[in-house]
Amino acid sequence: MKKVRKWLAIIVIALVVVITAAVSYLTLALPNVGKPENIKISYTPERIKRGKYLATHVTVCMDCHSGRDMSKFGGPISADKLGMGGDKFDPAMGFPGTVYIPNITPFNLKNWTDGELFRAITTGVKKDGSAIFPIMPWASYAKMDREDIYDIIAYIRTLEPKRAEYPERQLDFPLNILIHTMPQKANLGKRPAESDTLKYGEYLVAAAACMDCHTKADKGAHIPGMEFAGGYEFGLPGGATVRSANITPDKDTGIGRWTKDQFVARFRMYADSTYKPADVKPGEFQTVMPWLMYAGMRPADLEAIYAYLKTIKPVKNQVVKFSGK
Repeated sequence: MKKVRKWLAIIVIALVVVITAAVSYLTLALPNVGKPENIKISYTPERIKRGKYLATHVTVCMDCHSGRDMSKFGGPISADKLGMGGDKFDPAMGFPGTVYIPNITPFNLKNWTDGELFRAITTGVKKDGSAIFPIMPWASYAKMDREDIYDIIAYIRTLEPKRAEYPERQLDFPLNILIHTMPQKANLGKRPAESDTLKYGEYLVAAAACMDCHTKADKGAHIPGMEFAGGYEFGLPGGATVRSANITPDKDTGIGRWTKDQFVARFRMYADSTYKPADVKPGEFQTVMPWLMYAGMRPADLEAIYAYLKTIKPVKNQVVKFSGK
């Protein structure tokens, strides 16, 4: 009996050592995507202009990293909070922990090199080497053209410095361990010629991370076969839930019956100078889709996106877009 207890004790100790070593490796050795590149971007007016277009209307960095007025439809950006971050994701929204969106104005990024910003955007690793939670779709940005990322960085550098600091994130177990395994090395692509409509549309869809929001997920992982079919759930303040739309070319539940003109008009209606976001009371229909930002996308770019979406696999998935409380 004593021998059995002895061997059980040895096994338990061995397991503790193995688990401790594994956790130590995950938390200390990972993420491992390499050091930041030694790059210095030329902040030309042309680069800044395109960077503003991308960050505001395509990748919509400015949507997540700015204060939004969720009392109005679409949560328009508050001009005085551009780039300040501050949005909180917490258990009240069904989130596995608490994460604050960071400030990306020069107040917070002044000590970051261009290489460190490039690594953060394309691999999901911060200046201090820690992992960025994939609320930020760095896995999509990792496939963008290097020059487009440079443009975005150039624009971010021009933002007015805003003093704003937020608490460190707190993630539930085991996510607080697994987060270290998520960052990956970038697999940069090349922006296709605009004349190659389908390839260019595919590039824009990836840069805008459309699939991330428009694919149903289970425990944070996209469900295979449901790409672009909608149903991803977003918790709203007050307990309501909004779900993304099906944007596959299914004729009954997606955009299969939409014409190109209808698709473009759906976005551009929010660019109309007479449009004013309606007030939204608690419990009333709201959306997390940044319509007001995508409305500024060039019609030719929207047309390319439409052309590409029409080529993907149609998936029949009827989405109940909103559940109030």
